[in-house]
Amino acid sequence: MKIYYEEQIKVEEQKNLLKRPAQIGAVDLESIQRLCLDVKEQGDRAVRNYSQRFDSATPDTFRVPQEEIDAAAKIISPEFRKALEQAAMNIRAFHALQLRSTQQVETVAGVRCWREVRPLETVGLYVPAGSAPLPSTVLMLGIPAQLAQCKRIILCSPPRTNGKVDPFVLATAQFIGITEIYCVGGAQAIAAMAYGTESIPKVDKIFGPGNKYVAAAKQFVSNDPDGAAIDMIAGPSEVLILADETALPEVVAWDCISQAEHDPDAQAVVVTTDSKLAKALEEALTQIPTNIPRNDIVQKALSKSFALVAKSLDSAIQFVNDYAPEHLIINVKNAEALVPKIQNAGSVFLGAYAPVTAGDYASGTNHTLPTSGAARWFSGLTVESFQKTITFQSLTKNGLQALSPTLIAFAEAEGLYAHSKSVTCRLS
Repeated sequence: MKIYYEEQIKVEEQKNLLKRPAQIGAVDLESIQRLCLDVKEQGDRAVRNYSQRFDSATPDTFRVPQEEIDAAAKIISPEFRKALEQAAMNIRAFHALQLRSTQQVETVAGVRCWREVRPLETVGLYVPAGSAPLPSTVLMLGIPAQLAQCKRIILCSPPRTNGKVDPFVLATAQFIGITEIYCVGGAQAIAAMAYGTESIPKVDKIFGPGNKYVAAAKQFVSNDPDGAAIDMIAGPSEVLILADETALPEVVAWDCISQAEHDPDAQAVVVTTDSKLAKALEEALTQIPTNIPRNDIVQKALSKSFALVAKSLDSAIQFVNDYAPEHLIINVKNAEALVPKIQNAGSVFLGAYAPVTAGDYASGTNHTLPTSGAARWFSGLTVESFQKTITFQSLTKNGLQALSPTLIAFAEAEGLYAHSKSVTCRLS
């Protein structure tokens, strides 16, 4: 991991440190567009062809039979089932706080305005299982969708080498009550949910992370009026660790490695005011055993990661907000004192005992978060992501009379005669 010193680098060099490894730019967007349109036009036939091409799988039916789901639930260990219970309980408790209620205000006597919450009717959850299955994503997507009371929740996940969905994904889905599961992955799964096929229903909105092909497909279908809305374009996972002299180099190193093992394009960034910690971290990372699982992925990701020695805590925090990380670990003394200064981050982990792993699995917060700097304007997944609001207004004759001078003045200023007339004809 390369070390940069703020006092020694130019402003332009520091700006370059804010850039992430490219994601969608490396994809043949024309091919993704063709794939999506093929699925739109040909339905199941196209999905089957692309599944064979990319996953070497052609299941007899895309929908996973209930008996296969039941079988998966029976083979998981008691330890994993206990973990499911704990994680689901915590995630549900945290997300239940996000439920919205009807709010009403009388803006003028006789003029009442309010909004009511409505769930999205049909949503599609995408759970990747490429280099590793992600049953935790089933919880992070499924529980908020259920709390939002979406009428239909479907789940797509790619086949393993045996042509079946990962049993941990199936067991987790069944555990929270999702049983409409389809064995299809990649960009073809996104297109199938966006447009609908003979076997797979069209959804209103697609949720879930995925590789660069999935991200490109989500981007395309969200721009097609016949497609579907999406939660966000998720890039490679990332962490920024703000650390001071109280942080243990070994802890910081494993925080970096745990993020790096996600993806070769993942990024771990350490910002510190302590040059000794930066040097100790560099040494700690050289001590990584070469036989750890996914070491090749870890090394590729760490080659794109770096540490920055900041001139002061204030400049370190400024870099944090400019970088706008997906995950932010604040491993400093009195970490909670810095909370008001954090403006841009997806999810924040405070103190020496708060690893990203907690939020990834079971602390209760959601792990579907904005990446690539999108935390400057976007939030992580919430119950509200699965809902919409409709505004209502009710006016009495006295209410309209009181508001009419304002309405007529605006209508005349904008040159919209009928707008004014629609008011006066009611009062004449």
